[in-house]
Amino acid sequence: MAPITMLEGIRQAIFEEMDRDPAVVALGEDIGVYGGAFKVTEGLLARFGPERVIDAPISETAIVGAACGMGYLGLRPIVEMQFIDFIACCFNQVTNFAAKSHYRWDAPVPMVLRGPSGGGVHGGPFHSANPEMYFMHTPGLKIIYPSTAYDAKGLLKSAVRDNNPVLFFEHKYLYRRIKEEIPAEEYTVPIGKAAVRREGKDLTILSYAAMVHTSMEAAEILAKEGIDAEVIDLRTLLPLDRDAILASVKKTNKLLIVHEDTRTGGIAGEIAALVCEGAFEDLDGPIARVTSLDTPVPYSPPLEERFLPNAEKVAAAARDLAKY
Repeated sequence: MAPITMLEGIRQAIFEEMDRDPAVVALGEDIGVYGGAFKVTEGLLARFGPERVIDAPISETAIVGAACGMGYLGLRPIVEMQFIDFIACCFNQVTNFAAKSHYRWDAPVPMVLRGPSGGGVHGGPFHSANPEMYFMHTPGLKIIYPSTAYDAKGLLKSAVRDNNPVLFFEHKYLYRRIKEEIPAEEYTVPIGKAAVRREGKDLTILSYAAMVHTSMEAAEILAKEGIDAEVIDLRTLLPLDRDAILASVKKTNKLLIVHEDTRTGGIAGEIAALVCEGAFEDLDGPIARVTSLDTPVPYSPPLEERFLPNAEKVAAAARDLAKY
């Protein structure tokens, strides 16, 4: 097949799942007639009609509340946030209703809440969020954050078929910037499994979403200097692939965690604790991290570049770690 973008992979997954299962419905702001803010849902209304492709009012609270009800009644809603930042508006529905229903009274909520996230496009503090850690602390949720077109399609299909509410983050910087060939035949990618993007022996760089590509770029820089970095793509944040993380650390004995989310309370802290509990005696150096700064995402392009991790920042941290 010709290479496709990550955006197209997501779009294909939605079309295929709605074709496969009449219980799958889509709802969100401007997803029908307009085709979505980023055109992910373009053509969906013409294919499936207004009963299954629902243009919702500008109220994230109402949208997610309605999706919870749909899930209770046997539907499998795919909800689009126009920008993932606005998931904050429906925090109560996600954490107190959707996440707890299966446990409280055996009522699954098979809902996927997806939307564009991340910075690098000069969208400013209200359109560049990485809010994954607000929800990592909530049992009952699953959180997915892919970095490739193949994974975006396969993981979204798995998310739609899961009986638990899934938050599906789509890094908008990657929407049209990365391309790859994907199989013509049906496939899914399992939730909760990390992927080794680059084999290495000197240190592990652990990341997800857009920072996987930044980490790969840094690994190529390091390779020219004789430092062999292994790059692990988490793909799923909740549940974390504990076995893959510990296996890589036990192999390389050093760990650098890279994420675009701000530093304080970021997933690097949780992973550091996990590694200290499960592989402390295998470490030959301190666990290091490269993250965004503890500020809102700036509008100004030069300030945003200062705010975000980049390949040179990752390479510099890896060099320091390699000296141990």
